[in-house]
Amino acid sequence: MLKKKILQKIILSTKKAYLHNDDIVIELQIQDFVLTTSKLPKQSAFQISGITILGTNAGFIKAHYPKNKYNNSHFLDEEQKLLHAIAFEIGNYLEKFQILEKKNQLIRAMERMDRLSILSEMTAGIAHELNSPLANILGYAELIKLNNNDPEIDADITTIINSAIYSRKIINKILSFTSDVPYHLEKQEIKPIITFAFSLLKQNFQRKEIKNELLYKNTIDSIYVDSIQLTQALLNILINAIDASPEKSILKTTIENDFHYLFITIEDQGQGIQENIKSKIFDPFFTTKVSSDGCGIGLTMVSRIVKIHNGEIIIKDNFPQGTIFTIKLPITE
Repeated sequence: MLKKKILQKIILSTKKAYLHNDDIVIELQIQDFVLTTSKLPKQSAFQISGITILGTNAGFIKAHYPKNKYNNSHFLDEEQKLLHAIAFEIGNYLEKFQILEKKNQLIRAMERMDRLSILSEMTAGIAHELNSPLANILGYAELIKLNNNDPEIDADITTIINSAIYSRKIINKILSFTSDVPYHLEKQEIKPIITFAFSLLKQNFQRKEIKNELLYKNTIDSIYVDSIQLTQALLNILINAIDASPEKSILKTTIENDFHYLFITIEDQGQGIQENIKSKIFDPFFTTKVSSDGCGIGLTMVSRIVKIHNGEIIIKDNFPQGTIFTIKLPITE
């Protein structure tokens, strides 16, 4: 906005420098916007000077006279020289502006790296602290399962055991967020991965009385994935969707495919994502939740996991309200 205001002032000053300044119209086309001092004539006699930024043609500045009153002979040589000088200075200004923007981006990237380094140290400590209690939970759950004869309790204990085993794997896999831990891609059945992710969130759905609609459409049986990482990505999106959803709403998940890709689409009926923050939601530590509810790495991990699988994540607005997340994964290895 500031850049546009400055350029507008420049073309207004340029207009005043011309001999017949009441009739002259200055036009500036640069990068992604166009500025004029007034409405352009349908036909014009004009002077023009190109604008370059970092050695690349980026636009032009043009002075127009209406052709029904003027022709090119009404322009002065001094005016053409002035236009060249103004084009040169605009190019220099925007070049410096771009360099400054890149410098600021670099500073932000360095700050982000520092924060990721701290996070890496924290996760290593957390992993050590959690492994012991998880081992106890797993051990006692297996002992209860061994001595239990009630089928209903047995199903609940099985869920606890699976959750503990999964949590232990996640502790190791979460390090991939800040380090180059290799992924293990192999051909896996897709339905058990989806089913397991939803089973871990059963209580989350029940707590808000959200109806879970799970739909499979002409879905292939298997796909090359890291099942732990894909489950983690699904959990992060689903937890966000549940948090955003009002009570007694519907959360719809559709799994389908074409010849080349598998699509996992999750639709909630929440308030949606504001347009001005859509580009930021995958940034590390960006969160719209209060500090006690989220640290802002969940969707960053989703984005990273999907990229490792050579896939894509797409966000759209739901109708009449809410958000649609689609994970697009290649079917072949």
